[in-house]
Amino acid sequence: MHLSCPHPLQLTYCTNIHPSNGWARVLENLDRYAPALRLSLAPEAPFGLGLRLSGLESAELLAADRLARFREWLAARGLYVFTLNGFPHGPFHNQPVKAQVHAPDWRDPERAAYSIRLTTILAALLPVGGEGSISTSPLSYKAWVNQADEAAWSQITEHVVLVAAAMARVREQQGKLICLAIEPEPDGLLENSHELLAFYEQHLLTYGARSLAAELGVGLEQARELLLEHVRVCFDTCHVAVAYERPATVLARFGAAGIKVGKVQVSSALCLDLDLYEHRASLAQALAPLAESTYLHQVVQRNRDGSITQYPDLPEALLRLDDKRAAEWRIHFHVPIFLERYGLFTSTQSEILETFALLRERPFTQHLEIETYTWAVLPPALKLDLRESLEREYRWALRQLQF
Repeated sequence: MHLSCPHPLQLTYCTNIHPSNGWARVLENLDRYAPALRLSLAPEAPFGLGLRLSGLESAELLAADRLARFREWLAARGLYVFTLNGFPHGPFHNQPVKAQVHAPDWRDPERAAYSIRLTTILAALLPVGGEGSISTSPLSYKAWVNQADEAAWSQITEHVVLVAAAMARVREQQGKLICLAIEPEPDGLLENSHELLAFYEQHLLTYGARSLAAELGVGLEQARELLLEHVRVCFDTCHVAVAYERPATVLARFGAAGIKVGKVQVSSALCLDLDLYEHRASLAQALAPLAESTYLHQVVQRNRDGSITQYPDLPEALLRLDDKRAAEWRIHFHVPIFLERYGLFTSTQSEILETFALLRERPFTQHLEIETYTWAVLPPALKLDLRESLEREYRWALRQLQF
């Protein structure tokens, strides 16, 4: 949806919520939900989509004349695509995903090849002069990479540079600006704004810039400018909240370093004030249904002394629920953004509201993507008809953006 707030914005939802295994199923899901949402929310205007394609589906869409036919399909229904989710490469539903959501990581040439396929697809779908974004993983899962391994960082950087070079060529040849948006996540190789900034300063804008300069035949300063244009950040409001970072602080840090925001993923985490419960047996019972087997639900614990304790997944955290040091848990579980409270829990909805307020002050991105992807594993009390739930998410966001 095209909005002005008072700056131009585009609001969408991410289609990673729809189970699929192959392009035919992706198109089936789009046909089932997208035209109906447009009819309800913006019947007289083009309706934007945030398309998620797996590695397999990206290759299938580029085969034969499928991409051309998809463009026609979109146009006939008043739909368009301006952002892609290139984080999960493999299956994302109906089976355990957990840490494999990061595979292949950015050390693997397939991660770059996949991202370049997505670039080709988005370039074909964007109008001339259009801007597109492709979110991607936080480079790897932190447990998989030795932080001191310079060879690993070099591999990662070279592959990111290859994608940036492909995007720079698209802009030069087709007049379409596409960026790769790196998404920090709890327990990712890049977890927070400090680690992302360090990647830029120590790797991407140093030897990464030299590599891009050689690849494109440009000067070093121009190479740095191209990297800052085509390699941006995916600002996920859930992830920012779970990391105990404030949106204003993070955005100021990025702005001072010249790092741009490719898109905001509008999402909300669970929050639990442990100090409210002297006896925590009821909390364990309430949390148990959330410890499901599909996704990682990292827990970041704020202790009374201000220190932080992290757990890689909710089951491990539940074993330490009686930790007397703990004051609060923030749980990486993308709950509906319209929820301020659910049972014993609150949400981190306030981080979304702060981000929206900052966006009204300054247009630091044009792309907003609602990313509540856990509908299939939510407790029964939160499970509504999916189209109804999506519409409720949109209408909440529109109200907060003052539409």
